[in-house]
Amino acid sequence: MSILDKAKIGNSVQVNLELSKDRLTKEIIDAINVSSVGKICDFRITDGKGIGVVLQLSNGKEQWFFEDEINLLDENGNVIKKTNDTKYSNSLINNILGRLNYENKNKVGELLNPINFFLWLVVSFKDIF
Repeated sequence: MSILDKAKIGNSVQVNLELSKDRLTKEIIDAINVSSVGKICDFRITDGKGIGVVLQLSNGKEQWFFEDEINLLDENGNVIKKTNDTKYSNSLINNILGRLNYENKNKVGELLNPINFFLWLVVSFKDIF
């Protein structure tokens, strides 16, 4: 489960400066060094790989961060641990599909074999979904 599934505008988050230091200005880095806690004021689509958050920092400036650069805080200021969705990763079907391999066939008899076609189809769909 993504932490952004739990996050709402107005929630407090803690910025992990080590993960985002290379792309931030000196002014933003100084504000995070004063207080690494910020409030979520907006969400923004990043580079096609996910959703980032726009934070209002201690100096009043706004800056966006990737999901993995922040930690969500509860009401007491404690970090909420990130949890993985084990339901998806532990399912039997996903384990079986993950082990399937398809090797390209060159002979006509191998290409027309329905088992090879089915294997190719399953492996192809696995990559799509």
